[in-house]
Amino acid sequence: MTLLLAGDIGGTKTILRLVEQPAEGSMYSLDEATYSSRDYPDLVPIVQEFLGAATEHLGYTPVPQKACFAIAGPVVNNTAKLTNLTWSLDTKRLETELGIASISLINDFAAVGYGVLGLAESDLHTLQIGKPQPDAPIAVIGAGTGLGEGFLIPHADTYQVFGSEGGHADFAPRSELEFQLLKYLLDKHDIQRVSVERVVSGQGIVAIYQFLRDRQYCHESPEVGQIIRIWEQEAGQSEKTVDPAAVISKAALAKSDRLCEQTMEMFVEAYGAEAGNLALKLLPYGGLYIAGGIAAKNLPLMLEGSFLHAFTNKGRMRSLLEKVPVHIILNPQVGLIGAAISAARL
Repeated sequence: MTLLLAGDIGGTKTILRLVEQPAEGSMYSLDEATYSSRDYPDLVPIVQEFLGAATEHLGYTPVPQKACFAIAGPVVNNTAKLTNLTWSLDTKRLETELGIASISLINDFAAVGYGVLGLAESDLHTLQIGKPQPDAPIAVIGAGTGLGEGFLIPHADTYQVFGSEGGHADFAPRSELEFQLLKYLLDKHDIQRVSVERVVSGQGIVAIYQFLRDRQYCHESPEVGQIIRIWEQEAGQSEKTVDPAAVISKAALAKSDRLCEQTMEMFVEAYGAEAGNLALKLLPYGGLYIAGGIAAKNLPLMLEGSFLHAFTNKGRMRSLLEKVPVHIILNPQVGLIGAAISAARL
């Protein structure tokens, strides 16, 4: 029996989970807690507090042999600096101060890749059944704050997980309206190129809304407009008081605001097109998994058909993409699941 510590470490919150790995069978959770990251100077005191609380809950002192922490930011040479925190983490220091024999740090989207391997059917909504091949690559794409892309390659009796920077590839317009959006973003930000992340992400939802509003494609409602103006006034501040992407998507789901509806229509189509681009490069007949909070929270919009139409609308390659199984990940803790799986492999 092996005790594992898994963590999902973000600028806002840190989630820790204590997991038991039996000699045979599936891992299972022993304890879990969520902490406000900004209330602590470092990860070490959070882990120490968590293990102290777990001792009271379990009736014995848990001693994890391995740990893996998924980090919201780049991980280079076993070190990481979190994007929205002053923390600087490295595995050797963490192993010494926490008394855990083996610790790894991985990027949070790489953790999602590992997490795919631990999902149950109830954690997924299948958009396209396709024709699954067990020995084929798996693709993962996820729009959230940014756009993550990664892939898994079969290796022996498991998979190797690889991250990528595919979200920073060029945005490729497919219609006159999208060409206008491209030109709008180039001019607005005074830049030479537009990455797909500027369109397919939470910030992309707001960018599409601003484009349609400024080009007067639809009337702006006072309620949503006020939220957008507050967000625009807070540009550059580390703390925001509103979440315009959530407001826009909520209004689109309720079909209460035509400008928000058209915004989300453009977003979902662009999302599907980029997922199709990733699938063309990998031919992931092991499945393409859509992660990130936006897809799961806007499931009715993802199911209306425009995502899959854009996904498969690749000319002569349509028949290939119709064979790719496409799943939306519903479990918001897929990264934590992945961290535990990664810890088990140490």
